[in-house]
Amino acid sequence: MPDSTIATKAQLPPVAAKQSSTFTHHGITIADDYAWLRDSGYPKVKNKTILAHLEAENAWFEARMEPQKGAIDALFSEMRARIKEADKSVPYKDGDWLYWIEFEEGAEYKKWWRRPVGAPDDGSADQLILDEPALAEGKKYFRLGAMSVSRNGKLLAYSVDDNGSERYTVRIKDLETGKLLKDTIKGTLSALVWVAGDTGLVYSLANKQWRTDNARLHWLGQPARKDIELYHEDDEGFRVSAGLSANEKWIVIATGDHETSENYLVPADDPLAEPMLVRAREKGVEYDVDERDGTLFIHTNDTHENFRLATAPLADPSNWTTLIEGSDEFYLTGVELFRDFYVIDGRLRGLDRIELRYYDDPARIEPIEFPEESYTAGLGNNPEWECSKLRLSYESMISPASTYDYHVATRELELLKVQEIPSGYDRDLYVTERLELTARDGTAIPVSIMYRKDRVSPGPLYLYGYGAYGIAIPPGFSTTRLSLVDRGFAYAIAHIRGGDDLGRAWYKAGKLQQRTNAFNDFVDVAKGLVDRGLTEPGRIAIAGGSAGGELMGAVVNSDPHLWGAVVAHVPFVDVLATMLDASLPLTPGEWPEWGNPIEDKEAFELIRSYSPYDNVQAQDYPPMLVTAGLNDPRVTYWEPAKWVARLREMKTDDNELLLKTNMGAGHGGKSGRFESLHETAEEFAFILWQMGVTA
Repeated sequence: MPDSTIATKAQLPPVAAKQSSTFTHHGITIADDYAWLRDSGYPKVKNKTILAHLEAENAWFEARMEPQKGAIDALFSEMRARIKEADKSVPYKDGDWLYWIEFEEGAEYKKWWRRPVGAPDDGSADQLILDEPALAEGKKYFRLGAMSVSRNGKLLAYSVDDNGSERYTVRIKDLETGKLLKDTIKGTLSALVWVAGDTGLVYSLANKQWRTDNARLHWLGQPARKDIELYHEDDEGFRVSAGLSANEKWIVIATGDHETSENYLVPADDPLAEPMLVRAREKGVEYDVDERDGTLFIHTNDTHENFRLATAPLADPSNWTTLIEGSDEFYLTGVELFRDFYVIDGRLRGLDRIELRYYDDPARIEPIEFPEESYTAGLGNNPEWECSKLRLSYESMISPASTYDYHVATRELELLKVQEIPSGYDRDLYVTERLELTARDGTAIPVSIMYRKDRVSPGPLYLYGYGAYGIAIPPGFSTTRLSLVDRGFAYAIAHIRGGDDLGRAWYKAGKLQQRTNAFNDFVDVAKGLVDRGLTEPGRIAIAGGSAGGELMGAVVNSDPHLWGAVVAHVPFVDVLATMLDASLPLTPGEWPEWGNPIEDKEAFELIRSYSPYDNVQAQDYPPMLVTAGLNDPRVTYWEPAKWVARLREMKTDDNELLLKTNMGAGHGGKSGRFESLHETAEEFAFILWQMGVTA
């Protein structure tokens, strides 16, 4: 294995050694001189040369950021001052209990509480059911996965990841005694679903490739090795999950990839019964299912890409009849059933819309109205089948997060809580807009933007994008972004194709053969903001993570002069090599998103044409900060490491190029609320430094 050239005391950036390596597909040979940065023992990374190189990059990061320490500390302090450290959520009712979470002053993690319904709110009846700070004590990384209270309220199942690998260990706590049961299930990656009678749990294990190809049943008191597999998925691209129907009568086992799904129903009171198939998988058809009084409610895209709502008799589950037609205007994103009504979630012209519908009167439609032109809203935690009010969440780019109860009988919204900002926040100082900017093919791209009313234009601008997997980026509130906006930045979100912000067609227009639309949209939004006089080339900071990091890699290759600073978090940049390696955790399930370059030469050529790592060239690049997680199972650490190595080799400028690898974390970075905040302060300090803005 070659050594890297590592300068002493981080006086020079590390230069990764080159070792000739090639791979050939479809008669085309690709050179990859940095392939050695992938440890052959992954997911364990023990190669000393690789670890030394990553540590050298971290030392270079620390050395270059050391002069910015004052700025980082100042940004962190002001960000932290906007957080109400001792805070609690609004309690919600589930059966005989009210549940809520609390953060204590200075705590990185939260505590989970409950008290009996009707008990005094004076702390005397409060019960601490899960203490995250205690569980995280002494650990460099901690993340709570799933948690679920048994139906009788006596047991709590929860799962924990303590290294960022996203392989969780399940424990079960007796809430009456406070003691843990002997039951331990390692390697899970799923929800935890109680069967009727609270005698067992349904869950999924992650296999060696970090894929959930199973649904399993664990009987309490039995060793995990005796757990029973209820369902196994043979398609390596599909993932299995389990949930509970709203009326808690059925365990719903779902399997699918990014474009096809299939569902089975198992009686919650007889989990070993033969799973009942709702409808066999059909390529390109997605659906999910719930049940009420012998009728199935199916949310599906089989007849319209924006989904319809259908019903079917339980006795004939594949016989679907339309209840709500699919619509070009309204994107039906979800359905939640309750005893007396059901709730439709969706987006109309890109903005969230929530409607109540009634079983006995299909024509009765009650939309919940919100006050702003641009916002994001959704259902909160509503676990009870029979309910008279709905918990909702609401925010906008300038309106802090708010919690409401919607009273169904009176159709009134009751405000329960508004996010408190201890250091102060004056909403009237800011303005938010919803713009439409024209892409090169004539498509209007929505952009959400906020800035101070006293901002001087043109000025610096921060542009965020993602554009993949049909994930919409909502125009929500952030206290951290105020640290940029209060320094004269405008903050913009480009709702580019590849997300489903404007419906399923919007998603499809940024995937597979049309993937480059996402990159072009982002560049064209930036140029459109310049044309509107809001900013100038070279004064635009951009950021994205994971698939959004792929976006960053593509646009710095295509239009490097536009950007004043670039932050790419755990970037998916070695797209071609990753999609050619079916042994990697995500690859088979990703082929419907990116294409299968193993079997399809056109997909190979297309991915090769935009894969950021494969298209680094000899040109000037903007200042860049890149992050990675050593234990990341989604975007493996070697992707950003290889990308930075090739950039160092090829780029013709002296601009900053920094790589920071979290050696004890995964895809989400550090896990504590303040540790995570500190990483945001580092990102913003880098941007301000490179943009010449006083921190």
